[in-house]
Amino acid sequence: MAFDAFFLSAVLDEIQSRTAEARVDKIHQPSRDTVILQLKCRDGREKLLFALNPTAPRLHLSTASPENPAEPPMFCMLLRKHLLGARLVEIQRKPMERWAAFVFDCIDEMGDHVRKRLVAELMGRTCNLYLLSPEGRIIDCLRRIGLDESAKRAALPGLNYQDPSPIEKAYAPEWENEDYVNLLVQPGADILAERLMDALGGLSPLICREAALFAAGSTDARVEGLDAESVGEKLSLFFSEHLNHPTPCYYAQADGTPKQFAFCPIRQYGEYRQAESFSALMDSYYTIRDKKDAMRQKSQSVRKTVQNLCTRLKRKLAIQEKELTATFDRERLRQLGDILTANIHRIRKGQTAVECEDFYDENMSLISIPLSPILSPQQNAAKFYKDYTRMKNAEKELTKQMELGENELNYLQSVLEELDRAASDAELEEIRRELQDGGYLKADSGKKKMKAAKLAPMRFESTDGYPIYVGRNNRQNEELTFRSARKDDIWCHASKVHGSHVIISCGGTTPPDDTITQAAQLAAHYAESKGGQNIPVDVTPVKQVKKILGGKPGMVIYHTYKTVIVNPYPNIVVDALNAEKKEEA
Repeated sequence: MAFDAFFLSAVLDEIQSRTAEARVDKIHQPSRDTVILQLKCRDGREKLLFALNPTAPRLHLSTASPENPAEPPMFCMLLRKHLLGARLVEIQRKPMERWAAFVFDCIDEMGDHVRKRLVAELMGRTCNLYLLSPEGRIIDCLRRIGLDESAKRAALPGLNYQDPSPIEKAYAPEWENEDYVNLLVQPGADILAERLMDALGGLSPLICREAALFAAGSTDARVEGLDAESVGEKLSLFFSEHLNHPTPCYYAQADGTPKQFAFCPIRQYGEYRQAESFSALMDSYYTIRDKKDAMRQKSQSVRKTVQNLCTRLKRKLAIQEKELTATFDRERLRQLGDILTANIHRIRKGQTAVECEDFYDENMSLISIPLSPILSPQQNAAKFYKDYTRMKNAEKELTKQMELGENELNYLQSVLEELDRAASDAELEEIRRELQDGGYLKADSGKKKMKAAKLAPMRFESTDGYPIYVGRNNRQNEELTFRSARKDDIWCHASKVHGSHVIISCGGTTPPDDTITQAAQLAAHYAESKGGQNIPVDVTPVKQVKKILGGKPGMVIYHTYKTVIVNPYPNIVVDALNAEKKEEA
């Protein structure tokens, strides 16, 4: 990602245009590192989000409504005291630095108009949010930094605020063609992108690689051998165009989730997309990421239990596989029993071995057969037959147990895949109940909980108007396929991988090919292989799908089907989700 100084500058321009004559209406602090100012603007309301997490600091307008704590933190209370009702009059910035100051016209205790600043520093580990008095003193800050700590600047109430140290690099908008040419001919890093990073301030590595790709044809282009005049002219053109006319662009994964973003087209990864606005792009990127992180945290205990069960089963299957391989040599035990029986007159009790001709060998070679000295000759021969029978029975039992173990492992791995797809607490709770019913998790102790409302399968609609239903988990898959669907409905599932059952509700008619394709794309999207392309999806009438006798929830078998190859296009999924939300509304 490229939340650099120039991306921030584009975001601030956007904020300035949308928050004209804004007044602070509400202030919330949903988490330790996040502060949200709700602004009442001339054209409506906007939420200004400050995220000061050192791993991903950011600042933008947001539509998210995170849950707030029952009691607001002290810093939030202080901001309310000083800024509620204040009018935003100016947004300040520093070239090449991820720094922004919001100047508010406030009314102090004496009823006089004073100007206070809310300063956001978004520089990695030192990111912070300061509330400054009209004289520039720190009223308070999100992270207090003491004088005795190993920090360049102290951050404590009452101290004078100190600006960050200036960046001693060139400012790209001020450079012209000859400056880039001089950069190329002078000594420096061998890689063009690295040389740009070393010389120009406020740019991320992603942008420098894009500039190298545009000017020299490769993100890893080496300076040696380049035509300095031509490349310098292209670099000047690249930065002049994109720094003066920034565009919110992003590169998305196969499921549509933004993976990289910048203020210029991202061509180094292939196809890129353009967002509606910088704030919408940031909101989309971090909302999706934070939601996934939150769900992963909530499901961590369940996930760990299932992963431990999978590990234990794999270990058990490996041992059984070794034992099964050992049974394949049992035929030799029967042969040794036959040889001993044929030579039983030569054996005396107390012998530990006997040499006999191996009549199963075409050369009739002599072999030494070990004996138990405490057994009679007849008992020694019988022992070989007994061991042969035991291994023969072991093969049958091990084969049966391994089949059961592999089915159970397959089921648990499908649960892990469901946990990855779970997007709400209700879905996670259904998976937890499924595991409790299967005996994999202990039931919740304590007071009896109210019965949770049954979660419905996801509902989509094809472009031809056919309802398409998608199971969220194994229990829903089973309910959808064997109870809700009609026998003449169409069933879709990604081939030979874990995934959701997808049902086209046909109503006794034959759905068009476009509808089947869209249902297959949903099956590919909600499957273990959703990140890939050209995914095979099996399609068959519901009546051809049978539940495995004694199998786990959602485990089915089918023999008559056709396979289609599809890509899980994100736009199909987005359109379907919009249709689903519209119906729920």
